[in-house]
Amino acid sequence: MPGTLEKLFRPSSIAVVGASRNPSKIGHLVLRNILSGGFEGRVYPVNPSAEQVLGLRSYPSLSSTPGGVDVAVVCVPAITVLDVVEDAGEAGVEFLVVLSSGFKEVGNMDLERELVVRARKHGMRVLGPNVFGYVYTPSKLNASFGPSEVLPGKVAFITQSGALGIALMGYSVVEGVGVSSVVSVGNKADIDDADLLEFFEEDQSTSAVLAYIEGVENGRRFVEAASSFSARKPLIVLKAGRTEAGARAAASHTGSLSSGPALWEGVLKQVGALQVKDVEAAFDYARLFSAYSSVAGLSTLVLTNGGGAGVQAADILAENGIYLGEPPRDYVEKLRTFLPSFASTRNPVDLTGGATEELYYLALKHALDHPEVDSVLVLYCETKVADPLQTAEAILRALEDSEAEKPVVAGLLGGEGSRRAVKRLAERGVPAYPTPERAARALAALHRYAWLRSMLEKRRVQAQPQLALLHE
Repeated sequence: MPGTLEKLFRPSSIAVVGASRNPSKIGHLVLRNILSGGFEGRVYPVNPSAEQVLGLRSYPSLSSTPGGVDVAVVCVPAITVLDVVEDAGEAGVEFLVVLSSGFKEVGNMDLERELVVRARKHGMRVLGPNVFGYVYTPSKLNASFGPSEVLPGKVAFITQSGALGIALMGYSVVEGVGVSSVVSVGNKADIDDADLLEFFEEDQSTSAVLAYIEGVENGRRFVEAASSFSARKPLIVLKAGRTEAGARAAASHTGSLSSGPALWEGVLKQVGALQVKDVEAAFDYARLFSAYSSVAGLSTLVLTNGGGAGVQAADILAENGIYLGEPPRDYVEKLRTFLPSFASTRNPVDLTGGATEELYYLALKHALDHPEVDSVLVLYCETKVADPLQTAEAILRALEDSEAEKPVVAGLLGGEGSRRAVKRLAERGVPAYPTPERAARALAALHRYAWLRSMLEKRRVQAQPQLALLHE
């Protein structure tokens, strides 16, 4: 049910079981991240062998902490986890986040089943086991042993791989993609992808989800939750085990049942998810959907100062079902008032290699203001004529000066100056990429998601009469 994970992400108190004074121990790293992240609720270290950990009073057990505990992060060996479950039940804990390994992923199925059975007996939900923790930036909560630096934003990450998830946290900062949440699901003994999608669908701090999935146990529930989510927000899926070799590797990693690669591809299309094959594409899409979630129509205009870049973009768009039509006639007439006579006013519009920052501004501003243009792809190849940073500023100025709210995606190819220009645009909320191909793929993903969402809505409308007949 939506909302049932509310206390997990917005707890008023959290405990770290196995909190350690040793800086190299996971229990120490998790507690330090919680404190340094600025979490404003109560924090309880639990360690019967220590009076204090990181300046906080330590308690011998969860049941001895004052005021109750919403979430307990468990950092003890697997053999002692069941004792922690009983103690947590006595303390009235609502959620257990079990970082401990040594369960299904190594063949210890019975211990994992018993963990869930005992937790449910006490009305507790379990995240994990075999996880690195979780992050929720609206609560300033970093209950993980991943990086302490997290960039707040609107994309939630769900990952079944701990090491990959930790790396993604660091990569998100480097790439400038802010996150609302990072959740390590590990073995998914209890809380799974469907539970999280239900929460993030209603979460106003999350605009899209990027999920790394190796496999799911309850396929029907995943389909229902993913379809519902995709009807409202973009779901980007990096599916592990796309080949038979990968599927075998996934099974050995978290004990996950991956199913056939062909089956998964069909399922992800059915639920309206955008499947990507690599981390680079996943982050490219995440950056795009941090800024936009919809596009009004299929009319896309490409602006470039390099014919080759425009051709590359046109190919990528066509391969993804986006075909460039001729620009509106009155828009072309405006272009001819300021472009050189040898400039191409077809689509892509070639501003020529002599294009200045001002030409970029004028071409983009008029495109944004034209009612027949739905989205714009701006491409730039670094030249001595137009400074990359000044070109980025021209793009931003055109967006500010236009009253239209249309998707604009940029691809800037060149040296260090172009790299800084990409970063500048990204910091201002404009999806920008270092190559024309990546920019074109990202824009195509926006159009593809619009189509997928329309298909989901069409299926929903078609199903309503059938449901009505069933209830007569």
